[in-house]
Amino acid sequence: MRHLRRSASAGLVAAVALALAACGGTDNAGSSSAGSAEPAASSSAGGDAAFPVTIEGALGPTTIEAKPERVVTLGWGADDIALGLGTVPVGIEEDTWGGDEDGYHPWFRDAVEEQGAELPETIAMYPELDVDAVLALEPDLVLAPQSGLEQDVFDQLSQVVPVVAYPEQPWQTPIEEQVEIAATALGVPERAQELLDERQAAIDEAVAAHPELQGVSFAYVYAGTQPGALTVYMPGDTRVEFLTQLGLTVAPSVAALQPDEGTFTASLGLENADRLADAQLLFTWFNDEAEQQATEGQELFAQIPAVQSGAYVPMLDRQLGMAVSTATPLGIPWAVDAYVPMITAAAEKL
Repeated sequence: MRHLRRSASAGLVAAVALALAACGGTDNAGSSSAGSAEPAASSSAGGDAAFPVTIEGALGPTTIEAKPERVVTLGWGADDIALGLGTVPVGIEEDTWGGDEDGYHPWFRDAVEEQGAELPETIAMYPELDVDAVLALEPDLVLAPQSGLEQDVFDQLSQVVPVVAYPEQPWQTPIEEQVEIAATALGVPERAQELLDERQAAIDEAVAAHPELQGVSFAYVYAGTQPGALTVYMPGDTRVEFLTQLGLTVAPSVAALQPDEGTFTASLGLENADRLADAQLLFTWFNDEAEQQATEGQELFAQIPAVQSGAYVPMLDRQLGMAVSTATPLGIPWAVDAYVPMITAAAEKL
């Protein structure tokens, strides 16, 4: 069976799902729109009239001649977005880290089953993408705008099926642009803003219900890589942007950091953890309880003021971790219900 290797950053995502090298794109409402989508035949009607369409991307242009019927999604969030736009994929990337026993996210499974549709096939992605498993589904589109798809994989798949990858950098496509690209590729460009508005409505409802969170400063960190390590998520990361949309404010100490090249994270080190004293709330995530115990057992981590006061939101729930990391219009309403109570409970310690 033919397999092709993905990028190193994508492999790291498979190992720990929320790995620092595979940070999600921003959710900023003011981010650039999908200027990468350039219709060959312009139309506002959508459907068959929207084709052919050519979508420019970092790995090359892709022309879609007719409305896709059999769509395979790869990477983060494309399955949710396609479903939200009215297309049930025939194949999706299996999530062995944050998915259920079958590799599906619960909000995706629920939405498919509510439609009475058949669940798509799951495709093993790691350590290498099984190209044969993709092609066996006879797709007429492979959709991967938030992924680490490599050039050789893109080129080989493109010999058989149109492939829409990321517009600029792997793993750094803003959610707005993901939706706009997918809507263009699926022939429903008019649905893009509607879907984003539905996502925003869930956030707005949470904001209105919890005015006590407005203006509270925070830092989102990860210290599980090795003893003494401390990485800070920066504005632009989906997790950080979701919290700011809920009304929280990035702590000045975090805003002053310079992100590591090509990422939405900054390496700080536990020896500098005292710089996070201005973060009223501290957020982090762990792969498992053993990693949590090891991290929290480090003296410098335990001395962070937010940890000491209990204004601390550690996340062990992998499914919730994926919901806030992909930050899709389908996942965010599911995440709000579970995540906001955790945040408000920590804020009560202030």
